[in-house]
Amino acid sequence: MARESQERRGVLSADPVSIVRLASGAAQVVLLPALGGSIGGFTLQDRPILRATPDEAVTGANVRLASCYPLVPYSNRIRDARLTFSGQTFALTRNFGDSPHSIHGVGWQRPWSVEAVTRSRAILALEHDALDASAWPWPFRVRQTFDLAGEEKGACLTVTLTIENTGNAAFPYGLGWHPFFPRDRTTTLQFVATAVWRNDATQLPVERITAEEEWSFRAPRHLGAATIDNVFVGWDGRAILRSGQGASATIEADSACGRLVVYAPAERDFIAIEPVTHETDAFNRTASGAQNVGMRVLAPGSAYSCTMRIAASISQSP
Repeated sequence: MARESQERRGVLSADPVSIVRLASGAAQVVLLPALGGSIGGFTLQDRPILRATPDEAVTGANVRLASCYPLVPYSNRIRDARLTFSGQTFALTRNFGDSPHSIHGVGWQRPWSVEAVTRSRAILALEHDALDASAWPWPFRVRQTFDLAGEEKGACLTVTLTIENTGNAAFPYGLGWHPFFPRDRTTTLQFVATAVWRNDATQLPVERITAEEEWSFRAPRHLGAATIDNVFVGWDGRAILRSGQGASATIEADSACGRLVVYAPAERDFIAIEPVTHETDAFNRTASGAQNVGMRVLAPGSAYSCTMRIAASISQSP
C-alpha cells in the first residue's frame, strides 16, 4: 500500500539514486537510473538544454521533477485504469495522484539498472516480471541507450528505447519520452502536424480537428498565456525550440513516433515536447473500433525500438 501511494504521487521508494555522467565536447548529460531511468540534466557550455533537475527530486525520489523520463509500455492515459485487449479487461493501478486514469506505463516509476557506461554512452535496463499484474499484466524487458556527441557550440543526444516481450502472450504497447525544456517569454516553438485532439476535463481525447489557426505551429510561435496539453497527429518528426537567449533545441524522432504531445502549462518555466508512438488511450479506443491511433501488438519473443534525438546549439553567449 505504501508503494502504491508513492507511485500515485510520482515518487519512487528506491535506494539512493545512482548517477551516471556522460560528456562530449562542451556537452554533459546526467542520468538517474534509479529515478525511473530518467535524465537528470543535459547542458551545453553549462547552459541547460533540458530543464535542470532540482536536488529535491533526487533526495525525494520524485521523478516528475526530472529532466526527462521514458514512457513504456505506453504513453499518456488509459481511461479509468481499465485496459481492454483481446476480449479481456484488465484493471490497472491508478498511478497519478487523483486522476481516474493510469498514465505513462511503469518505466518512469521503477528503478533501472546500469548495463554499460563509457565516457559518452550508457545503456540502462528494466525487467518487468508482471507479478504485479495491476501495474502491467504482461512481462517485458526494456533498454534505453544514450549516445552523446558534442562540440563547443553544438551537441546531439540520441536516445533509443527497445522493448522485448519476455512472456508467452502478445500484448499492446507503445513507447515515447517526456522531455522537459526551459521556457521563458522569448521561447518559440515550431513543428508541422496535420491534426490535433481536443480533450475532456480529464485529458482524454474527444474531438480531432485540423491543426490550423491557433493550433498551427508551422511558423515559429510564442507560447502565450494559454495552457496546451494535447496530442498532435501527422507529426513530421521534427520540432524546434528557440530562445532569445541564443540557445535552441531540435527534437527529432524516427517514423515510429508519428504523434507529438505538447504540454505547456500557463505561466510556467518549462515546456514538454513528447515524441510518442500512439494516441491517448489507443488500446481501448482500438477495442471500440477506432483505427489509425498507433495501436501496436508485440508478439512473444519480439522486440521493437524507436529513437529520439535532441540536437542543441548556442549562437551567442548568455
